[in-house]
Amino acid sequence: MKIVVTGSIAYDYLMSFPGKFTEHLLPEHLQRISLSFLVDSMDKRRGGCAPNIAYTLALLGEHPYLMGTAGEDFGDYRAWLKAAGVDTSHVKQVPGKFTASFFCSTDQENNQIASFYTGAMAHAAELSFRDIHSPELAIISPNDPRAMVQYAEECRTLGIAFIFDPGQQCTRMSGDELRAGVIGAMVVIVNDYEYELLKQKTGLDEDAILAQCDALIVTKGENGSTIIRKDGSRADVAAVPPTRVVDPTGVGDAFRSGLMKGIALGLSYEQSAQIGSVAATYVLEHLGGTSHAYTFEEFMQRFEQHYPPIRLSIR
Repeated sequence: MKIVVTGSIAYDYLMSFPGKFTEHLLPEHLQRISLSFLVDSMDKRRGGCAPNIAYTLALLGEHPYLMGTAGEDFGDYRAWLKAAGVDTSHVKQVPGKFTASFFCSTDQENNQIASFYTGAMAHAAELSFRDIHSPELAIISPNDPRAMVQYAEECRTLGIAFIFDPGQQCTRMSGDELRAGVIGAMVVIVNDYEYELLKQKTGLDEDAILAQCDALIVTKGENGSTIIRKDGSRADVAAVPPTRVVDPTGVGDAFRSGLMKGIALGLSYEQSAQIGSVAATYVLEHLGGTSHAYTFEEFMQRFEQHYPPIRLSIR
């Protein structure tokens, strides 16, 4: 299946704070916050939602097409992605701009405070699905809001099955923009907090969202995920316990990679989410969204420790 991954392309600057953010928030002074956190470490990593998703899809045996905009500093990142099995021919480098950057501090309880510099991502709407030959499955992950709305419309028009994944852009996008992404989606996927924002901003309740898409998936961190289908049936998928917890950055992206791999194989949403849960845990055990690696045998061995075996190969 020809899979297209859209979304932010970025560099991640990941920092660790050796305390708890909540201990420094004074409820009586929330209207005027001025805080500085002294961090113990900082790492610069390759990131962005789209490359994170595409990289894990490549690990799972796919050859995904990455569609996004990056800056003049993308050259080494492009070469690394191509070596990993990701097609970068539809990534546009914007002259005079830096690649988007994600600055994130994580505390001892895995709470995160982050800022995002848009950079070249602001040009994402200059790209189009019409320039890709016969895509079959796409994900619209966090990106420039105009581009996300445009991509959803193009997928509907061109008959491309798509997953709408507004993610962090739930806070930025208007209710109309979010509603435009939901309409006609194969799957709408959000975490439990984003789900509440989605309902609040669009004015759509669960039934109204499901009237516009085939399935709704709500991820809940260590509590797994819930799949709600158009017919109202529900299934809960447990998370896979990590051997260690290093960094939550990119965990949700890996889940989406596994979900897409399962859909490409023709598996049920529940089985696809199980693949996503295993993929997500590998990322949780590493720093950043693209530092993990595994063989097919290792992945399947871990999968079968937690879920019923699946008959289709994930090669």
